[in-house]
Amino acid sequence: MSEAPITIFHNPGCGTSRTVLEALREAGRAPQVVEYLKAGWTQAQLTDLFKRMAVKPRDMLRTKGALAEELGLTAPGVTDAAILKAMVAHPVLVERPILVTPKGVFLARPASRLEAILA
Repeated sequence: MSEAPITIFHNPGCGTSRTVLEALREAGRAPQVVEYLKAGWTQAQLTDLFKRMAVKPRDMLRTKGALAEELGLTAPGVTDAAILKAMVAHPVLVERPILVTPKGVFLARPASRLEAILA
């Protein structure tokens, strides 16, 4: 197994997340698995991850499903601060899976991005 540390922020109910986790393991990696729906997010944690990914909260807002729209988060004038606050309150609103690797932090969606991330 590779010694380069990898963390996956994983949702076991998500097919893409399961596929990426399985592919990591098949590639000989032993990632630290964080089930973020159980662990939750902090504002500082998400701010750090998004900064390292060079994205804004809106870029990482999961709009699949009705929750983001129900909370009014898909409207054009919603601030990054409001989206971030909602993500902390409702962890499912964050796109997944997020990988933290020695090469950086990445959204591994679609799962086919994993090959480029690990190359």
